[in-house]
Amino acid sequence: MDSGNRILLLVMKYKKPLLIVLGNIVAIFIVFNEVQAQNIDPSGYIYGRVVTFDNEYQGQIRWGKEEAFWNDYFNSVKTEDDYYNSYSQRNKNSNTTSWEDIDWSDFGSIWEDKFSNTSHIFSCQFGDIKSIQDIGRSRLSVVYKNGARQVLEGGSNDIGATINLTDDELGAISIKWDRIERIDFLPTPKNLRVNGGAPIFGTVETFRKGTFIGFIQWDHDERLGEDVLDGDTRNEDLSIPFKSIRSIVKRGDGCEVGLNSGREFYLTNSNDVDSGNDGIIVTVPGVGKIDIPWKYFKSATLEEAPNSGQGYNDYESPKGIFGTVYSIDGREYSGKLIYDIDETWELETLDGNDDDVEYKIAMRHVKSIIPKNYAYSMVQLRNGDNLLLGGTQDVSDSHDGILIFETPNQDPVHVPWKKVAEVVFD
Repeated sequence: MDSGNRILLLVMKYKKPLLIVLGNIVAIFIVFNEVQAQNIDPSGYIYGRVVTFDNEYQGQIRWGKEEAFWNDYFNSVKTEDDYYNSYSQRNKNSNTTSWEDIDWSDFGSIWEDKFSNTSHIFSCQFGDIKSIQDIGRSRLSVVYKNGARQVLEGGSNDIGATINLTDDELGAISIKWDRIERIDFLPTPKNLRVNGGAPIFGTVETFRKGTFIGFIQWDHDERLGEDVLDGDTRNEDLSIPFKSIRSIVKRGDGCEVGLNSGREFYLTNSNDVDSGNDGIIVTVPGVGKIDIPWKYFKSATLEEAPNSGQGYNDYESPKGIFGTVYSIDGREYSGKLIYDIDETWELETLDGNDDDVEYKIAMRHVKSIIPKNYAYSMVQLRNGDNLLLGGTQDVSDSHDGILIFETPNQDPVHVPWKKVAEVVFD
C-alpha cells in the first residue's frame, strides 16, 4: 500500500476528530478577526443622539456617505443678519468689564451689509459642535460647546443629508433629514463596535506641491477601510475595499493599484482612478484639510492609522480669537478679534489656496498672517509651517478687515485689510 492510500485511510478513520479540530481552528480564526476588528480606536468616530418627530436613536453617525469622524467639517453659509447693530444697542449703556459678559453668539456675520456682498462660508469640525437645532429644509442652528449659536442656510450637501446611524441596540438606521428635530453630539464610548472599518490613512505624494501624511478622503467621499475603490481591468469590473489596498499610483488614464497581498491591478474607467476624481483630501494634524486636485496627484501609500483622530472631548469649548493687529502706519491694536468681519471663534476656518490646492485651517492652528500683496498672504501655523495662500477672501484684498475689541465695554476699532501689516494671534 502506497503512502497516499495510507493517509486516506487514516483520514477516514479519524474523520470525526479531524472535523472537530478543523471547526475549532475556523472558530478561533473568526474570533481572532473579530478581536482585531474591535482593536480599532473608536474615539475619532462621530457619535451622538438623533431626535426625530417620533423617536430617539443613539450611536455611531455617518453624514450621508461622507463625514464619519470628528475631524470632518460641517459646511454651510452664514445668514446675512446684521448682528452688530443689535450688539451696539444692547451694550451702549453697559458697564461690562469682562469678555465673558458679552453675548458673542450674536457675532455670526457682523456688518455684512456694510462691507462686501460676498456670502461668508461656514466650516467647523464636528468635534466642535454641541448640537444642531432648529432644523429646516435648508436652514438650521449650530450650537457650540460654549452655548454660542450660529444660524446657517444652505451652501452644501451637509444640510439635507440622510443621517446613517448605527443604533447601539437596533443596528443600522437611515434617517431622512425632514424627519429630524435635533442632533446632539456625545463623546464616543470607548467600547464602541466601529461600523465601516478603520480610517483610510497614509502618504499622498503630489507633482510640485509636496507630500502630505494624514487621514485620507478619496474622491472627497471614501474615508473608511470598508469603502471601495471602483475601476475596470481589461475583463472585469472591480470594487476593492480600501483596507485591502497598499498603494495607488497614477499612470496614463488610470491607476496601478497594489494590494496588501502583493497582487496588482491596472484600473481605468472610473472616477476613482481617472480625471473624473474630485480630488484627494488629506487631514493633517495641526494643519487641517488639504484638498489636492487630481492633476497634482502622483501616488498614495496606505498604512494602518495610528489612531482614528481626536476624540470629542479633545475639542475644547471655544473662547474666541485674541491677538494683535499691526497696521502699516505703525499702530498696534490688541484684544478680541473678529477676523474678516466674520470669524469670531478659533474653531472657524481660514481658507486659502496654493494654486489649486485648497487649505481649510482651523483658526486655532494659525500663529500669524502677513498680507504680501493684493492676492496672497503668508500664513504661519503654530506647528512652524509657513504657507503662501491666496485665492480666497480670508487672505486677499477681498478681505473685509478686522474688528479689534481692545476692551469689552468699548466699540471696536476697524482696520481695513489694505492697512494690515501683520496679525499675530495669542
